[in-house]
Amino acid sequence: MPIINLYSKRKKAAERGNQPEVYQYTDLPINFRRQVVHIWINAIGKYDYKKQKPLVNKLWKEIHDLLAREIGLFELAAKSDPFECCKFFLLNENTHTDNLLDLIELTFNGIENKNLSSLSYTSYSSLGGVKDYLWQPAKDAIDELNHRFREHGIGYQYENGQIIRVDSHFIHTEAVIPALTLISDEGFLGAEQEFRSAHEHYRNQEYKAAIVEALKAFESTMKTICDKFSWAYDKTAAASRLIDVVLKEELIPKYLQDHLTGLTNVLKAGVPTVRNKTSGHGQGSETKEVPEYLAAYVLHLTASNIVLLIEAYKAKRRERE
Repeated sequence: MPIINLYSKRKKAAERGNQPEVYQYTDLPINFRRQVVHIWINAIGKYDYKKQKPLVNKLWKEIHDLLAREIGLFELAAKSDPFECCKFFLLNENTHTDNLLDLIELTFNGIENKNLSSLSYTSYSSLGGVKDYLWQPAKDAIDELNHRFREHGIGYQYENGQIIRVDSHFIHTEAVIPALTLISDEGFLGAEQEFRSAHEHYRNQEYKAAIVEALKAFESTMKTICDKFSWAYDKTAAASRLIDVVLKEELIPKYLQDHLTGLTNVLKAGVPTVRNKTSGHGQGSETKEVPEYLAAYVLHLTASNIVLLIEAYKAKRRERE
């Protein structure tokens, strides 16, 4: 669906000098929630009592039952059907933000993975579809959701099946999204799972765990590259030793290592050092508190390093073909 740049939006942008709003993470404004419901209706559809949309009805029941079970409720609301329960839950001012994001993530998983919107009218009509049914393609629905997040200054984005916290839109666009895309496309399954886990911990304010998972993703990326090229390495090697291996094998060309002063030190002193100083070992008698900004830095640094390593891997693979 097209995003209309209304007068009120232009006025608001002009009043803040066309600068982006500072992201906030604690509140999903009611207007944003209503816009999400509009996307649901266009990309999935409402529950159909005439039973002409069996896939739609099945999806809403799955979403409702899964979320209710996970958060410990019998039902999300005392409403007539699963869609209305989800809608009420989303619009209810007493619903916790984390649970709102849970619901949004589940519904967009449904839109993306079941991909109801990919069905043509012809194929859907064979299931008893109706002519006035309004489709919004999955990609378009996701794009609109992410636009609405940014439009309302909400620091989250839906990427690769998961809602991820965003601190800098530029860094998110230039580093985090490419990292997620690369590790998914190139078959770095372990690194992908760990990188997603790091972001999940970060969203839940579990900053130590986020840093630990970030380092795991960084290490898994290097181990996978070594495996793909049959490079020998100690399976228990820490990040610094793995860096030595990939540099020795000239994953990054020797002339670039020479000219990019301190590249080795940048890699070694980045994610591994931060992790070791904050989260990697026992705390002793005093609890170590990891500040939010440090966890954000580690995630962004990890993303940049993963992009560097996989792009270098792709280049070297092409050389060998």
